[in-house]
Amino acid sequence: MLLLQILIDGFAISSLYALGAIGFTLIFGVSGILNLAHGGVMLVAALMGWMLAGEAGLGTYLGTLLGVVAGLIAAYVTYLLVVRPIQRSAAIPNEEKEIFVLTGTLLWGIMIQQGMAWLFTDNPVTMRPLISGVAMIGSVRVPFNEIMIAAVCWAVIGLLWLFVNRTRAGKALLAASMNPRGLTLLGFELSRIYLLAWTIYGVLAGIAGVLLASFLGVSTNNAGQLTASAFSIVVLGGLGSVSGSLMAAYVVGYLETLTAYLVAPTLRPLPALLLLVLVVYVRPQGFLGRR
Repeated sequence: MLLLQILIDGFAISSLYALGAIGFTLIFGVSGILNLAHGGVMLVAALMGWMLAGEAGLGTYLGTLLGVVAGLIAAYVTYLLVVRPIQRSAAIPNEEKEIFVLTGTLLWGIMIQQGMAWLFTDNPVTMRPLISGVAMIGSVRVPFNEIMIAAVCWAVIGLLWLFVNRTRAGKALLAASMNPRGLTLLGFELSRIYLLAWTIYGVLAGIAGVLLASFLGVSTNNAGQLTASAFSIVVLGGLGSVSGSLMAAYVVGYLETLTAYLVAPTLRPLPALLLLVLVVYVRPQGFLGRR
């Protein structure tokens, strides 16, 4: 019974991690940015969704939708006010811009965390389930909400795959990750491609944030952990590899679930971080990375 519970819960949390990590991977693959404010963006979506759904009385579904919009706005602010000014600055040498972006997004993430704690609370909060009821899988009682969360995550991932592989804009994103200079020679404007990438990222992070709030609950103290989990997944899978990130999300998700059930919930991030250190030494390019 415990094994089945771990398998079910691990699948749901891994699906959430996969959704959040794909956006993180997309930003790096297209523009070479490691957004260390990722946990903050998810936190904004989660807390705004919780507040609007409950405290403001807008209802679960409208609050969830507006929470996703809040996550998208947080992503836009991160790009337009933190990342792009650094990238366009003439005062910063090109070879140093990457470290400035890392530092800038890290500090911005901390500011988001502290700001949300001041606006709301640093206590854990949980959104109402999007769907009520319980299903029996074997001998395990599983909330319909948990099943729906996993289904929504994979539906969104499937829609993203269709967008990237079946639309002109999606193929331009894919081309930007391979040869941005060649894309500009074909008449595409990279700034628009980057804005599209951040738009998709904001939607993915927003959905992952509100679903996480509905599943496990969140607090402002989770921002750093969420960023660390996404970073671990992206590095484990291979920087820029979407399929690698999917694989790594399930490795990290199940490791955390096993640790929470069999050891202690407070230690759940530890095994994934230890695995990350091991992979960096043994296979620095990650599971499916090319370099």
